[in-house]
Amino acid sequence: MQKRLVQLYTGNGKGKTSAALGTVLRSVGHGLRVCIVSFMKGDYPYGEYETLRRLPEITVMRFGRIEFVDPDNILEIDRDEACKALEAAREAIFSGLYDVVVLDEVNIAAGWNLIKLEDVIDLVKSKPPNVELILTGRYADPLLIACADLVTEMVEVQHPYRKGIQARPGFEY
Repeated sequence: MQKRLVQLYTGNGKGKTSAALGTVLRSVGHGLRVCIVSFMKGDYPYGEYETLRRLPEITVMRFGRIEFVDPDNILEIDRDEACKALEAAREAIFSGLYDVVVLDEVNIAAGWNLIKLEDVIDLVKSKPPNVELILTGRYADPLLIACADLVTEMVEVQHPYRKGIQARPGFEY
């Protein structure tokens, strides 16, 4: 078996989680077991989670409030939930149960100091060689980017929000 890598998707453009989930589907198609740990996504009705929970090869753990986190008004519950997510990620990575672990929105959780950047970097650097690790979210720190094997930055060129079009079920969530 080849050593599994660290992938990181960041930037202000749309598609970071979608890119990670595309890899998840590809992995499951090859018989791999996947765990997705979502930071800051609570129980919001994201359509992708309705589909993912139907696949027995995928475990999804969601943390955070249903409301979006306000970076100018971080609540203690936001930090508590992010810390729980980080601990769940650590357990999944070292459990031996998963071939692929996705840390969805971990970059922004670290960027907004909900969790310590150093803790995320330590986790990435200590992952077992048989686990592919995928990190998503805006504001990836350069130190975290340096730890990754594959980095893709999504760049917003044009977005319907700028025209006043709100998020649509089935397309944006």
